[in-house]
Amino acid sequence: MLNNVISTRRNMKRTFFLLTVLMLMASCRGDKTSDKAGNSPATGDTVAAEQQAAPPQIAVKPDAKYDDNSSFIVISKKDLTLTVYARSNNDTVALATFPVCMGKNKGDKQGKGDMRTPESPAGKPFSIAKIQDASTWTHDFGDGRGSILAYGNWFLRLDTPGHSGIGIHGSTNNENTVPGRASEGCIRLLDKDIITLKENYARVGMPVIIKGEDQGLLPFEQKCLAQ
Repeated sequence: MLNNVISTRRNMKRTFFLLTVLMLMASCRGDKTSDKAGNSPATGDTVAAEQQAAPPQIAVKPDAKYDDNSSFIVISKKDLTLTVYARSNNDTVALATFPVCMGKNKGDKQGKGDMRTPESPAGKPFSIAKIQDASTWTHDFGDGRGSILAYGNWFLRLDTPGHSGIGIHGSTNNENTVPGRASEGCIRLLDKDIITLKENYARVGMPVIIKGEDQGLLPFEQKCLAQ
């Protein structure tokens, strides 16, 4: 009788132990499933990939003395940046850089309403055709907000052959999109940055290079990388 009781207790302990192991295994499988769904903390590989995707750091020299009318703009779709460059002492220096929001859809602009930002052909930059006060301009984005202020203080209208209405402007009521891909084709800056750009650097006739989607740094930009 005593042996039967001892045997029964041993069997119960084994059963409890097996149930505990099975529950732990199920929990581990659940964690792995969560990982696949993207709900767990980033792995080392993911962090490394994100760091690799970070835009290059351009060394900015806002106080550099530069040749009159030598300044120009380079806009990178890949890095979502607008950088002002100029000639200084027979070299090219970066004067300022700002985050931007580009066209919602990727690729070179093909026609009106395609939500793409045009890319300047190699050796043929666009230029600033007009600098306009846009502080009272409104736009209806068709998202239920109606006609709202949308352009910041200034609209730098670009001469983009084959396409009209493209410019560099602020992001009133849409500042959360900067940096990003959400515009209808224009280049959005933060409201404070469009003021800085207009007051310190922009001029009618200023060349504007808009690079292709995957185009990296130009040779002179490589020299401006922060050490």
